[in-house]
Amino acid sequence: AARDAILSYIAETKNTAIVDGKMIFLQGSPELSKTGDILTGRLSGIVAHHIPSYLIKNRLPSFETNCIADWEEKVDAIVVETISEKMSVISGIPPWVQMYFEKLQNKSGLLIKDLFPKFDLFIYGGVNYEPYRQTFEKLIGKKMDSIELYPASEGFIAYQDSQKEEGMLLCVNHGIFYEFIPSDEFFDKNPTRISLANVKIGVNYVLILNTNAGLWGYNIGDTIKFVSLDPYRIIVSGRINHFTSAFGEHVIAEEVEKSLKEAMEKIPAQVNEFHVAPQVNPQSGLPYHEWLMEFEKQPVNISDFKRLIDTSLQKHNPYYKDLILGKVLRPLEVTIIGKNGFRNYMKSIGKLGGQNKVPRLANDRKIADKLTAF
Repeated sequence: AARDAILSYIAETKNTAIVDGKMIFLQGSPELSKTGDILTGRLSGIVAHHIPSYLIKNRLPSFETNCIADWEEKVDAIVVETISEKMSVISGIPPWVQMYFEKLQNKSGLLIKDLFPKFDLFIYGGVNYEPYRQTFEKLIGKKMDSIELYPASEGFIAYQDSQKEEGMLLCVNHGIFYEFIPSDEFFDKNPTRISLANVKIGVNYVLILNTNAGLWGYNIGDTIKFVSLDPYRIIVSGRINHFTSAFGEHVIAEEVEKSLKEAMEKIPAQVNEFHVAPQVNPQSGLPYHEWLMEFEKQPVNISDFKRLIDTSLQKHNPYYKDLILGKVLRPLEVTIIGKNGFRNYMKSIGKLGGQNKVPRLANDRKIADKLTAF
């Protein structure tokens, strides 16, 4: 599917030059271990053993560098290996690619477009790219073509096949039988499970993966929406267990990401990371949603910025709006986290790099209370 995504990009854009340059995928260690007679490892590490032969000569970094366990040490080594190369394709989860770009810029003093003039394509997955886009464009120095992939340990689900069409093409011929549960039914005792034949555009579904022989069905935890039925194209709208609903509002990732994007369109800001959690028992006043945000560039007026986010969130979530109007909640508050605070938090819990991500939302304060220390 990753191959098909790149070939689709070349077919549409006619940009064949990307295959002549060097390519990198910021990934977990490719070292595998045996459980019985079965080789096991991180998904991204396993993938490293299955690179098509025609791309191997262009692949970076070296196997030895890829095996470095400490993420910061590994990225430093990748910077040394790649800084003088003709990079054309860079791939990885956005926050860790951002870390790589920042280290390159600190070492070279150059924008990424000047350091890598042949760099034309960014491939990503794992998180929504939109909150990172402005920061990436600042680091790179230009707008960049990008391809979104939707891989999981259980199977490759979808890939972006067009720079013009919204969403990712669902992989319907890859040995997976899909079922979908409307997200508002997921926690019911007997939720509806429907096949592709009955899905509708714009409905939030929990994605269920089944073997094509029907031996098992598995909830991978993601929610998706269809944006096209011919062909089947989807967007990832969030995680079924990542929400903020201390008062029944059930705010989801898609809503907070849209609200943040709309606020940044009116008041310029660059957000590195953010996390939303409920503050149920404040020292004074009504409860509220706390947005813990790490800025690359802070908005000129933080009060106006948070007001815009709150107004947008009320527009996207009528339950949240009712709680604000009913004086059950007061408008959201923004807590600014220091530079690299999210990275330092991830490092403190042993989850820096690889496929690890900070959840956008939580229904408790386990992450929020730890983040405030940074």
